[in-house]
Amino acid sequence: MQHFIRYGLVLIGIYLLGIMGAAAQQKTGDSTSVIHILHADTLNNITRDSVQLARFIGNASFRQGNTIISCDSAFKNSLSNQLDAYGHVHINQADSVQVYGDYLHYEGYTKLATLKGNARLTDGKVNISGPELQYDMNARIGTYTQGGKLINGTSTLTSKEGFYYADTKDVYFKYNVLLVDPSYTLTTDTLLYNTDTKIATMVAPTTINDGKTIMYTTSGYYNTESGYGNFGNRPTIVDSASTITADNIETDKLTGYSYATGNMVYRDTANKMSLLSNYGKVNQANKTVLATQHPLLILERDKDTLYMVADTLFSGVMRGDSIITAPVKRPGVDSLAEDTAAPRKIKAPKQLPPPDSLQEFAQMDSARRAIADSLTAVPKEVDTALKLTKADTLIKSKDTLITGKALLKKDSALVAHNLKGPDSLALAPPKDTVKPDTTEKRYILAYHHVRIYSDSLQGVADSVYYSSRDSIFRFYRDPILWANNTQLTGDTIYLYTKNQKADKLVMQPNALIVNEAELNKPLYNQIKGNIITGYFAGDALDWMHVDGNAESIYYVKDDEGGFISVNKSLSAIINIHFTAGELNKVVFIKDPEGIMYPFTQRPKDEMLLENFRWDIKRKPKSKYELMGK
Repeated sequence: MQHFIRYGLVLIGIYLLGIMGAAAQQKTGDSTSVIHILHADTLNNITRDSVQLARFIGNASFRQGNTIISCDSAFKNSLSNQLDAYGHVHINQADSVQVYGDYLHYEGYTKLATLKGNARLTDGKVNISGPELQYDMNARIGTYTQGGKLINGTSTLTSKEGFYYADTKDVYFKYNVLLVDPSYTLTTDTLLYNTDTKIATMVAPTTINDGKTIMYTTSGYYNTESGYGNFGNRPTIVDSASTITADNIETDKLTGYSYATGNMVYRDTANKMSLLSNYGKVNQANKTVLATQHPLLILERDKDTLYMVADTLFSGVMRGDSIITAPVKRPGVDSLAEDTAAPRKIKAPKQLPPPDSLQEFAQMDSARRAIADSLTAVPKEVDTALKLTKADTLIKSKDTLITGKALLKKDSALVAHNLKGPDSLALAPPKDTVKPDTTEKRYILAYHHVRIYSDSLQGVADSVYYSSRDSIFRFYRDPILWANNTQLTGDTIYLYTKNQKADKLVMQPNALIVNEAELNKPLYNQIKGNIITGYFAGDALDWMHVDGNAESIYYVKDDEGGFISVNKSLSAIINIHFTAGELNKVVFIKDPEGIMYPFTQRPKDEMLLENFRWDIKRKPKSKYELMGK
């Protein structure tokens, strides 16, 4: 009898549920909104707060449309079409989205599910978890607002709020967003992320740290799988030795290159070097930078900063004698000429140095040892000649001037030094005394139409090479330098620096020094020779040594600054002395001969040496001229 009574109660309960479900279906007009009971070990009907509820205990499962809900137990309000489920809650939406939790409150009409306790959502690839999750089965949107985590492959994202769009695979993270991947971390306040493409889109200040470099940006996107990113609004990339900033930066982790477009600023903090350009290609792992489109190089000095412009500027580092090459080698990337290859989305200008110019750069170190280093020491005879008094110079007093064309004689003080032949002042053969060096040294290549400016030195050339290993600037192809009002030319010019200041200057061959005897008048002091070596004191030229077939034209002034004569002479060696950067004294050494003309009787057609040139109009006048301001 009790069995039949219980069975009758179950039938009555099912009947009542059917009536309520039908009423709900009639109310909504939507058959998919009805929550159907599939199974339960036990069914009880209870009344709570005057509301009649059906209680399902043990392996309860329900269906609504193509969604299956299962749990340990549940309460169902058929009137409001609500379900409260407890223990091992599982929502299966068409085998596409799975949602889990310890507790579920489900609104059948709106199809909004709220899960608490070990709440988790997955689509088979992505796992989202948090203390509380909401899932809208109509819009297929999963939400957490009390903190949560998303795991996608090797990437883990956490934030205070998150919104997952199952159809598009987009996730919108807000507040304290942290993306952690084995190769980098990303922090921001707001982030868009697609779990299929694994592309993160930045819409707020964002930091990306891969352990070697740190990226700061406010907009753009980053492919977390391939490592390719495109960032706007003046992003910055920082590492231990350099920073790069531009209006837009593309970065490619596969190749190691970053492409900067629009007002790029590359700064090497260790070498106090800044490179500005409208386009740049940077490899921060190799510490190389290629700049085109109006590049400007700034070498910071304590008192006399150097500015350099060219069509193209390239800078890299070397360890010892070896240039550090790219970690990932691709055809055409590891050569300087092909290093100007365009990135995937930006067309780089095709500005390349001619082959012979590149060859000069490649042979720079051997040339330095063979030519420039041999002039480091001052020959004893020259050093002695520098100590001559004013009376010992070959610019004589009135009795010499009276003759008009008197032949200059050898100075007796120099004869006493027994300068016996042309080899007496020969420079010692070059010796390679450079010890092995494993530290990284930065070098700079500039080509073409190079112009430089500093307070103490200005210049132009076709190409320039500089290495911090020896601190030498090498000027190639028709170089011209100006130190105050003195113009210096030669086929090649070497500028030695020491402690970030100009120390020595070597011009060879066909070296020529030109100085205006009087400003804005066609009167020029001129000295030429095979090799000319100049030495600096402070920021100004102190003296210069002319070696080999030295010729000079020198205007002599009286104490009041008036011209009295012109000396035209030949000598094996000539020394020129400067005071406050201005030509002061000329000393002829080793077989001097020449003519001294009274100023008014000078043959004007003979007052210029062979290959004379005065290109003062090409002299950069200020750093602002180089900046284009």
